[in-house]
Amino acid sequence: MRASDRPLVVSVLVADGLVGTFGLGVAAEVFGYDHRAKGLPAFDFGLVAERPGVLRTDTGIPITVEHGLDRLVRSDIVTITAWEVIDRVPSPQLLDALREAHARGAVIVSQCTGAFVLAAAGLLDGCRATTHWKWSGELAARFPAVRVDPAVLYVDNGSIVTGAGTAAGVDALLHLVRREWGAAAANALAREMVVPPHRDGGQAQYIDAPVAECEDDRLGAVLAWAGAHLADDISVDDLARRALMSPRTFARRFRSTTGTTPHAWLLGRRLAAAEALLEGSDAPVEEIARLVGFGTAAGLREQFTRRRGVSPRAYRQTFRAGSAASAAAASDGGGDRSTGRTAPVQLDGHRARAGRVRRDEALVQAG
Repeated sequence: MRASDRPLVVSVLVADGLVGTFGLGVAAEVFGYDHRAKGLPAFDFGLVAERPGVLRTDTGIPITVEHGLDRLVRSDIVTITAWEVIDRVPSPQLLDALREAHARGAVIVSQCTGAFVLAAAGLLDGCRATTHWKWSGELAARFPAVRVDPAVLYVDNGSIVTGAGTAAGVDALLHLVRREWGAAAANALAREMVVPPHRDGGQAQYIDAPVAECEDDRLGAVLAWAGAHLADDISVDDLARRALMSPRTFARRFRSTTGTTPHAWLLGRRLAAAEALLEGSDAPVEEIARLVGFGTAAGLREQFTRRRGVSPRAYRQTFRAGSAASAAAASDGGGDRSTGRTAPVQLDGHRARAGRVRRDEALVQAG
């Protein structure tokens, strides 16, 4: 998204006794602070409720909500945290407000059981979506028009992003930041939050059998080595030898610990490293391909275009330009803070033009 002449309006939809405390904190961490120095735009962050006033979260913490549903109409981003009592049906007024915000171009992000609210509004009909694995069957049963995927961290449908339970809300919002403002901004924000900068949307929601602590340490050392030697020709056999395991045991331990395969993990690290170099250096695409382990520019272009939806050159042009614009906005105080313009900024315009990152279509099959 290009620099705007006003702060982006971000609204968290809450209801008394239903709003998830953790999800609210995550949304506030991402959108409630001034992150312009990290390459993000200015945000106008606020809580929205059908009846403003003093409400309580799911854990009983009192919060003061100043805005009514009318704020959704001028919101650029709307987030819904866990709707803790899924049997409590959202009111027609709330659902109408969500539909109107979506129709006007707002990007809507649900966390955990917040997907039930979007499904009730009909916004997920015909779409793939996710929620907490524990409630995925209930979501599918209640809303058969929704293609529920219980095995992923988040699903990006462009203007609607659905996240799985609890900490997956962090992944979904960081994915949105990465999609719209680039890897450098997402990485800087993740470092400040002390969380992994990127977990692929197709990664499994949970780990069935975590390995023992000493084996975790061993695997962690191997992954650290691989991350520092991306330019090398690394095979699963190489990693297994470093972990002092057989290839089969290593692959099984790797999946049980990370939720993905060694090949997919290595590909993700190489793509992330390529993103960082495209944003932060003037190195030719050929040199970047060599540095991150794709070997040739053609290999990098093929994988980057397949996974990110745009070419490396288009990605560089978009996000380097966006970083420069954000830096300029930060240096002059962020520009005009007038809220006179109420039409949402088109965050999800990237699929119609070159130079934007496509939605995350990664998938892990259930089971």
